[in-house]
Amino acid sequence: MSLRGRTLSISIIAVVLIAAGFTFHIFASRVRAQRLARITPPAPYFPPGAIWTQDVSHASLDPNSAAMISTLANAGGWGTVKMRVDFTIRVMQADATTPTVPFRKGHDFMGDDSDKVSTIPLPAGGGIEGQPGYQCAIDQDDCHLIVVDRSHSKLYEAYQANQVNGAMTANFIAVWDLSRAYPPSGRGDQCTSADAAGFPIAPLLFTADELATGNINHAIRFILPNPRIRAGVFVHPATHAGAPRGPDTAPPYGAHFRLKASYDLTQLSPAAQVVARAMQKYGMFLSDGGNIALTAQNDADTTAKYADVNFGTRDLQALKVTDFEVVDSGKPIRLTDECKLSH
Repeated sequence: MSLRGRTLSISIIAVVLIAAGFTFHIFASRVRAQRLARITPPAPYFPPGAIWTQDVSHASLDPNSAAMISTLANAGGWGTVKMRVDFTIRVMQADATTPTVPFRKGHDFMGDDSDKVSTIPLPAGGGIEGQPGYQCAIDQDDCHLIVVDRSHSKLYEAYQANQVNGAMTANFIAVWDLSRAYPPSGRGDQCTSADAAGFPIAPLLFTADELATGNINHAIRFILPNPRIRAGVFVHPATHAGAPRGPDTAPPYGAHFRLKASYDLTQLSPAAQVVARAMQKYGMFLSDGGNIALTAQNDADTTAKYADVNFGTRDLQALKVTDFEVVDSGKPIRLTDECKLSH
C-alpha cells in the first residue's frame, strides 16, 4: 500500500473512532439523564411546620443584620475566604430489619445533654463521617455518626463515634423524634447536639438526589470559625453555643442567613442554582464551628452522584458573605450550659 493509501486508511479509522466515541458519549449522557429523571425527592425528616422547612423569603431582617454581615466580612468572610462545600458526612438508612448493636458511653460522654440509648441500628456497609466503615479516630476527627430509622420515626446523631468490639461508642448521642415538630427550643435550651448549636444535622444537609430533582425544600447547614461567631449567646432554633470568641457584633450560633433575593443566580452552574434558590427561600443556619462553610451529604448513600449533576466543592465560591442578610431570630439567649432535656 502506498504512503497516501496508508494515510487515507489511518484518517478513515480515526474519523470512525471519533464518531463512535461521540455516539457513545451521547448514549451515555441520555442513559444518565433518564436515570436521574427517575430519582424521587428525599422524604422530609419532620412533620409540616418544622422550622427547617419554613419559607423565610419575606421574613423580617434582624435589626443588627448589616452589622453582623459587616463584622463577618471584615474578619475574612467564610472560613476558607471563598465558600466551599464539604462532602464527608454520611447518613445511614435503617429500617425494621436493620440489626442493632450495643451502645456504650465514651470516655468523655456528655451525659446531661445526651439521650439514654442502649442499642443503635447499624446498617451493613455504612460508615462514620469521612470513613469507609464504622471505625474512626476520635482524637483526630469529629466522627459524626448519623442513622435514620423511619420505621421507628427516629434519627440518631452521635458525636465522636467509633465501633469497638462489636459495640458503638460515642461521647454524645441524640435521638430525634421524626414524628414531632419541635418548638424553637428544640430538645431543650442550653442543650447541645451532635453540632454545637443544638439542632439536628441530617435535615440541613443537601444531597445529590435533591440536586438531580432540582429542588431543595429545607434550610441548609453552615459553619464559621469560632473567632467569627459571637461569644456567650445563641438564638433559636439553636439551644447551645460551642466555643465562640467573636465580638458582640458577630453572628451568634443559630443565626439564620438568607441569600439576597437580588442575587443574580445566572452566575452559578445549574446545580449550584438549586442550592442558591434554597438559600433564598429557606436560608441557612449557623450550626457549628469550622472552616468549610457548607456541608452536603456524602453521595455514597444516595442514588445520584455529585459527578452526575456536575457539582463540586467550589461551585458556590462566587457567593460572598455580603450577598447574604440575617433573618430576625429574636433576642439572644445567654449560654449557661445548664441543659434540661425537654423529652
